[in-house]
Amino acid sequence: MSAPSLLYLSKQWETAVRSHLEAVLSPAGVSVAQYTALTVLERSPGLTSATLARRAFVTAQAMSEVVRTLEANGLITRAPDPDHAKRLLIDLTPSATELLAELGDPVAAIETEMTADLDAGDAADLRRMVSSCLDRLRS
Repeated sequence: MSAPSLLYLSKQWETAVRSHLEAVLSPAGVSVAQYTALTVLERSPGLTSATLARRAFVTAQAMSEVVRTLEANGLITRAPDPDHAKRLLIDLTPSATELLAELGDPVAAIETEMTADLDAGDAADLRRMVSSCLDRLRS
C-alpha cells in the first residue's frame, strides 16, 4: 500500500488544526475566520476588506460577513481612507488587542503540541519546507 499523498495529508493537517483552533476559540466567541482576520490586522493594520480577504484566505463575500460581525462585536473599526474616500480601512479596537493577547498562549499551545515529537531543528525544517511549498503554489 502506498503512502498517502502530500495533498491528502495537508488537507488532514488543516482539518485537525482547524478542529483544535475551534476548541480554543469557540469559548471566546470567535470563529477561525474571525481570528485569522484579527491576526492579519494585528500584523498589518489599516487594510481594506478586499485586502483582508486575500490575506485571510477567504472570498470577499465571506470577509464581508466576518467584518460585519467583528464590527458589531466591537473588535474592529472602519474609517474612510484619507487618500481614497470610497475605501474603508479596518483597524483593531483595544478589545481586539486584549482578546488576541488572551488567546495567544492557547493558540501557541496547539503548535507546541503538534510539533512535540520534533526537535527544534526538525520543526524549523518543517516550517521551511511547508513555506517553500506554499511559495511555489502562490507563484
